[in-house]
Amino acid sequence: MKSESESYKAAGVDITAGYRAVELMKTHIARTMTKGALSDIGGFGGLFDLDLTGINHPVLVSGTDGVGTKLKLAFLLDRHNTVGIDCVAMCVNDVICCGAKPLFFLDYIACGKNVPERIAAIVEGVAEGCVQSGAALIGGETAEMPGFYPENEYDLAGFAVGVVDREKILRNDRMEAGDVIIALPSSGVHSNGFSLVRRVFGVNDETVLTPERRDLFENLLTPTKIYVKPMLALFEKVDVRAVSHITGGGFYENIPRSFPKGMTAKIEKKAVRVLPIFERLAAEGKIPERDMFNTFNMGVGMSVCVPKKDADLALSILRDAGEDAYIIGEAVKGDGGVELC
Repeated sequence: MKSESESYKAAGVDITAGYRAVELMKTHIARTMTKGALSDIGGFGGLFDLDLTGINHPVLVSGTDGVGTKLKLAFLLDRHNTVGIDCVAMCVNDVICCGAKPLFFLDYIACGKNVPERIAAIVEGVAEGCVQSGAALIGGETAEMPGFYPENEYDLAGFAVGVVDREKILRNDRMEAGDVIIALPSSGVHSNGFSLVRRVFGVNDETVLTPERRDLFENLLTPTKIYVKPMLALFEKVDVRAVSHITGGGFYENIPRSFPKGMTAKIEKKAVRVLPIFERLAAEGKIPERDMFNTFNMGVGMSVCVPKKDADLALSILRDAGEDAYIIGEAVKGDGGVELC
């Protein structure tokens, strides 16, 4: 018997739209299938066959996050196939900081009205993020919640799991003064600080999309860069001491999270290749430099600390992997935190 409920539909939930959305997203999900993925979309749980070849003591590493208020730009531009990349990136970029290889991902979409084509576009982005990170999209959930979300709005969150050999988990207790800090460039604002971005640039429900504003908002919608594959290549040949994913809280909050007690990250401000979008944000919002570096990535999506003797090799590996990596500072003895000089 065909599953449908006119009563539920009258209350604002169309379960048949959910089935249509699943059908539309299947082609995107198929792109993410890896050797370990056993699940077919539509089951009650996501299955993954964990291959432990070459791993003596497997440790699972998990990460969860969402896209945040950057979604307001997707609503405004009616463009939904990129925010899924942000969702995956925010999770897998955290997982890689432990030295772990992402294995699989699950997403959660809550919406006011299930428009199958829109849901499929969101999942298209999620699938692209999974492909970029080598993770399989083995499941997810779409919840239609009329009266809780506006009809044309939704929220998006995700969950990633990776694995690392216990002896290869990144340990910062070997960090030494003089270790080099390398920057991996960001693609833009990524997916943090958008409440401040929206205030500065006037992103709200009444915003009129002039050509200039559309160009600006499309720039801001640029997806978060995923650093998994370059970092996995680096781990194979370099004794990496610490990795920081520069998200909300900027330099001041995130870099110290990967540093041990008694060590400070000394960053040369002039070395940081600040993207134009941050210069514009600071100017139009009259935001002090300290607040900028304590809110945004400023053009550095990830920082990597390696022994000084391995700096050239690390730069070469990262550049061969497509990252225009460069040195921004060093680890020094101190009371912790970040010193911008």
